[in-house]
Amino acid sequence: MHSKAVLTQTEVARMLAAARAEAQHNQWAVSIAVVDDGGHPLALERLDGCSPASAYIALEKARTSALGRRESKVYEEMINGGRTAFLSVPLLSATLEGGVPVLVDGQVVGAVGVSGVRSDQDAQVARAGVQAIAE
Repeated sequence: MHSKAVLTQTEVARMLAAARAEAQHNQWAVSIAVVDDGGHPLALERLDGCSPASAYIALEKARTSALGRRESKVYEEMINGGRTAFLSVPLLSATLEGGVPVLVDGQVVGAVGVSGVRSDQDAQVARAGVQAIAE
């Protein structure tokens, strides 16, 4: 039987704090979601002034990244490159940049998704969260 790492509330809190700090440093009102490797929500925070819809989008970006085992940006690039069939893939509904997987020993253990500003800025905030627990 294999063993695998899992995110605890300690890591989730550190990722949220780092992502929040990055967003606030840049004065970006965003929503930040953290999910486990199955795309199940572990935490969600919507900063003051952020659109209510961004909370849903952030969660879906995180879920897409966790289930797809890659940054959600990859799917956006595929679709923009003409592979529009990816628009119909079940469970990967947020094929936009801003979802970043959390890797431990080369295995995806979760993801951080961010929404509220430009997609590259969303990804910047998500990466700051992931970096908070990087090995």
